[in-house]
Amino acid sequence: MRNPIRLKNLRLRFLPYFLIGIAVIVLRRPPLEGFVLGTPFLLAGTALRSWAAGHLVKNDSLTMTGPYAHLRHPLYLGTWLVATGFALILGGYISLAVLAFVWPWFAFHYFPRKELAESMRLSALHGEVFTGYRAAVPALWPRLRALDTARSQAGRRDSRTEGGWRLERYSDNNELGTLLAIAVALLLLSIRAAWAGP
Repeated sequence: MRNPIRLKNLRLRFLPYFLIGIAVIVLRRPPLEGFVLGTPFLLAGTALRSWAAGHLVKNDSLTMTGPYAHLRHPLYLGTWLVATGFALILGGYISLAVLAFVWPWFAFHYFPRKELAESMRLSALHGEVFTGYRAAVPALWPRLRALDTARSQAGRRDSRTEGGWRLERYSDNNELGTLLAIAVALLLLSIRAAWAGP
């Protein structure tokens, strides 16, 4: 299993986010109701990301199993749920301010840019298979009935995407590092909530 702490996650461009996170944890004592409201979003997002990462095979094969049979971008939806959960945990005006920034930024800047780039890349790699997949499976709002991957692949089988969820894929997609970051942030927020400071 790979080291969950990857250097790519410690790049200088992420430093402002780490510093803002530390400042919020130090300066804001989360209320109990924030945990009640935010934890379900946080858990749902973490579970969705974990489920997706265990199925995702990047580039070589088009992943259409697990959550990818219901929506094209489960990792992005999971990230949005996690961010919403953390924002709600903070409580009060801070929650509103974070949500007022995060939701529009995600909906109108981050996701459209990523979706366009990924669609172009996957279309170039997988052609008609991706075109059919994109037409059948929504981007972020999950379809209730899973895509019939056997029919959508027109009989093409790929052992790399078969066999369900795999720990090696989860590790290759660096999801353990994400899980650790979420757990540490939640632990620090819990400690801060219990601490009787300002």
